[in-house]
Amino acid sequence: MSKYKTEFFKLSIALLIGVVAYFLGLTLFNETQSRLLGAIAFLIALWTNEAFHLGVISLLPIILFPALGIINTKLTTVNYAHPIIYLFLGGFLLAIAVEKTELHIVIADKILSLFPATPKGMIFSLALTSALLSSILSNTTTTLLLITIAIFITDNVKLKMRFALAIAYGASVGGILTPIGTPPNLILLGVMQEHNMTLIPFFQWMWMVAPLVFLMLVSVTLLLGIGVGNIPIQSNIETKKMNLNQKKVLLLLGSLIVLLLVNAPIKPYWHGLGLSESGILLGFGLLLFMPPFGILEWSEDSKRVPFSIMFLFGAGFSIAKAFSQTGLADELASYLLEMTTMTPLLLLLSVAMLITFTTEITSNTALISIMLPVIYSVAEQSGINTTLFMMVATVCASYAFMLPIATPPNAIAMSSGVVNVRDMIKYGIVLNFLGVFFIVLIAEFFWKGILS
Repeated sequence: MSKYKTEFFKLSIALLIGVVAYFLGLTLFNETQSRLLGAIAFLIALWTNEAFHLGVISLLPIILFPALGIINTKLTTVNYAHPIIYLFLGGFLLAIAVEKTELHIVIADKILSLFPATPKGMIFSLALTSALLSSILSNTTTTLLLITIAIFITDNVKLKMRFALAIAYGASVGGILTPIGTPPNLILLGVMQEHNMTLIPFFQWMWMVAPLVFLMLVSVTLLLGIGVGNIPIQSNIETKKMNLNQKKVLLLLGSLIVLLLVNAPIKPYWHGLGLSESGILLGFGLLLFMPPFGILEWSEDSKRVPFSIMFLFGAGFSIAKAFSQTGLADELASYLLEMTTMTPLLLLLSVAMLITFTTEITSNTALISIMLPVIYSVAEQSGINTTLFMMVATVCASYAFMLPIATPPNAIAMSSGVVNVRDMIKYGIVLNFLGVFFIVLIAEFFWKGILS
């Protein structure tokens, strides 16, 4: 089958899926909301079957949403200039500098000397490193800093894919370890404060989620380790003294991490500097073009920036905006309110499943902002533990492993060029279900006792 026939076939399948989703939507939602469901199904099908380049598919909402009367062009395109996209740009520039100066070779050598030089050993060490860094830094920043190292460790294409996913999944898993690890955690604390609820202390939070993080890290390692055997990974790196450019980039990265740590709030002890993380990352990325660094040249190195991934997140933010503007988010919330007749355990499971799989196609920050007030209302009406249900929803919002638009780490793994959507779905769907199972289990038998 020729390339054009293949593309036409994949496009036809995606259109069929979109039309079916539209007609199914009409049974529950209004015309505009059903069109949105159809458009989202169409886009997800194209992302999954890779009918066209990722960047082409990711720009389609700019045409589809206004054409279908979902939201206008201005409301759609503004999402392609979302602040987090500039955080990405700064991070990509730093990653390009690390690779250009071969600093990742030095770091990879250090990792290989500290952990077992086997595929499973590397998967666990990369996931663990990513998880620990993500507990205090943005999971986006962590993944950007580590992804180049992950794919350098081996020349084996399958292992490169697994190592990249280990970094991405580890960042999502570890982001919940502290209240400051990911935006949904801070949104939860804000909603609790708004309703005069007792806030979860910093170290109590860590104590509560540590077993979940451990179980998920082990699950990531075992899942990604299937079929890799125990083949030793030989390091053929010649250890040399760092050159001047490597030292410059290392100094910049070290300064960045210190500034991000100081900037992060640890309430009520420290309110942070209040600087924009996007501005910090972009600023440090741009410093690479200026003296005394002068590591990057725009005419040469800007070509290596994966703009398609930035368009991908523009698409994700557009979908989140459309959810809000069309009232589809509120409609979904009203159906959730009707579930209050369920037993507490079944309701907990339903909330976990709903949040986990909905966040695959929309921003977890936007989703949790919309859903937490609703879940608060559901829990209050049911007479069940409000903090417990809100905590479950918040954690589930960060545990989306299936699609590149679900979380920044997933998108960055895709940008590495060693991961495709099919692989991400194959491993991600297993981790989604494992995450839901572990979260509900731990909430029922561990968190309930602490939060009661």
